Amino acid sequence: MCEQMGDRYTDQLVLVLGGTGKTGRRVVEQLRVRGVPTRVGSRAHDPAFDWADQTTWDGVLRDVKSVYVSFYPDLAAPGAVEAVQTFANKAVAHGVRHLVLLSGRGEQEAQLCEQVIQAAGVDWTVVRASWFNQNFSEGMMRETVLSGEVALPVGDMGEPFVDADDIAAVAVAALTEAGHAGQLYEVTGPRLLTFAKAMQEISRFSGRTVRFMTISAEQYASLLREYGVPQEEIAQLIYLFTEVLDGRNAHLTDGVQRALGRPPRDFADFARVAAAAGAWNR
Repeated sequence: MCEQMGDRYTDQLVLVLGGTGKTGRRVVEQLRVRGVPTRVGSRAHDPAFDWADQTTWDGVLRDVKSVYVSFYPDLAAPGAVEAVQTFANKAVAHGVRHLVLLSGRGEQEAQLCEQVIQAAGVDWTVVRASWFNQNFSEGMMRETVLSGEVALPVGDMGEPFVDADDIAAVAVAALTEAGHAGQLYEVTGPRLLTFAKAMQEISRFSGRTVRFMTISAEQYASLLREYGVPQEEIAQLIYLFTEVLDGRNAHLTDGVQRALGRPPRDFADFARVAAAAGAWNR
């Protein structure tokens, strides 16, 4: 007899796309702690998965009942809607019963992908997220923080930075518990911070001085080219900073509270734990 959590069975295989990314690997970790059979969808795993290679999709979908859908490089990228549509159709044909989509706040293209998932004909949940706290401690921007100066084409508006662990927890609840089908959870942190204030929080806990400076989109694009970032990624980042981070998301939502029954993690808690773990050590 299988173990049941609400109306979700924990012995049913869950596929986590982007399973090595910021949210995906946390979803994988939390599912495995719960004892849920989990398949990681990435190019480095067997069977491999690649959004750019549809011949890899059938293999990872075999025997899967639920999928965490995290699109790479971004739902705002050209071709994302078509790719998500094709994947959703294929997933349903394979017998998938629940699709959980990681979406982005304030992105019209992302909302088109949400509509695709909602119209797929199976249970769906959308987790619509704002800027991740972990963007400052993992990946390319970590090096910028370590340099002591973060320069971005954003102004003095507040952003409701959200923790990737909270995003993963909401997704895992949707994948394993009853009551989340048909829900759109717009998730934020508990307060608005400017990027300058976020750097002050990181400085306070890391013991290193990190300043923030506003620059133009053209200056930022030039910096990215110096780092060797591909032009397609530069275009997406410029779109993110100049349009999505224009103040349209400068309000809080209750998505984490509704999904988990607890408040979201504060940025200061993130910075304290990340600093203690050595996130900003050389």
